[in-house]
Amino acid sequence: MIWTPGVARAARRIAAAAAVGGGGLTALGVTAYGLLLAEGLVARKVIGRPHGMEGPTADGSYGDFPGVPISLVMLGDSTSVGLGMSDPAHTPGVLIANGLAAVAERPVRLRVFGRSGAASVELRPQVDKALKEHPDVAVIFVGANDVTTQTPPATAVRHLAKAVHRLREVGAEVVVGTCPDLGTVRPIGQPLRWVTRRWSRQLAAAQTVAVVEAGGRTVAFADILGPEFATNPSEMFGPDRFHPSDRGYAQAAYAVLPSVCAALELWPEPRPARDAQIPTGLQPIYLAAATAAEKPGTEVTATRVEGRATGPYGRWVTMLRRRP
Repeated sequence: MIWTPGVARAARRIAAAAAVGGGGLTALGVTAYGLLLAEGLVARKVIGRPHGMEGPTADGSYGDFPGVPISLVMLGDSTSVGLGMSDPAHTPGVLIANGLAAVAERPVRLRVFGRSGAASVELRPQVDKALKEHPDVAVIFVGANDVTTQTPPATAVRHLAKAVHRLREVGAEVVVGTCPDLGTVRPIGQPLRWVTRRWSRQLAAAQTVAVVEAGGRTVAFADILGPEFATNPSEMFGPDRFHPSDRGYAQAAYAVLPSVCAALELWPEPRPARDAQIPTGLQPIYLAAATAAEKPGTEVTATRVEGRATGPYGRWVTMLRRRP
């Protein structure tokens, strides 16, 4: 497990660099960056593209209910489009849309604008298309390609924050599934696996800071597929051992669904987490972001304490696990 205070400090540095447009190379330094450049190409060759680059067409209306449809848009990378699935019903967008429709008892109109291979710097054209749909809620899965393409974390975070801000400006709620822990992906060998694990979690923490500051909320993917991959990889991951299987996608979708419902004020107040190792309730943003990066399924959203949005250690947030 990565030392959380170190992740918090890295998240603070990345978020600060993103805010001012500055530039340290990465959170890990020049040596680690060079290692990723050299070994990343090997990992990508091993993974390959057995699924191609297109997911199944999932756009449509879901939920046999009366009323004005809720507009849901999916943005981000291959996980947002369900790459590897042949049946649209198994894609995250459709799973979230059907779940949202059942909770709201209203139809949900889904449009998927994510693109396989997309990194955070490529979110802008996706947001351009999404805004034309006048979305009620946007779900963004992004981060993995920022690591595999060695995008400087500050650059990735800056583009994600801009995307969230633009969506919030038009009144859309935004839920971001943060960067998954690529250290759980077996085709990535050591020492690259250790480097990608550390980079993934530092990026996820910085994403949380930026998204909450921009008015959205995050759900940590962390190693949400890690334990299942270790014990049952043939069922949780697809043929390329990188993208999820239908069960893997379902687990990711159902981790996000409660936060989507809560963002639209459709979900009741959550019960306290049963896991005693998961501190819930009020936290300073950097500590919450670092802790969430270690704990899959943890939501972080802004809150106020005695009418104030910030405290002595930064913005106040609520960190919790919602029950799917």
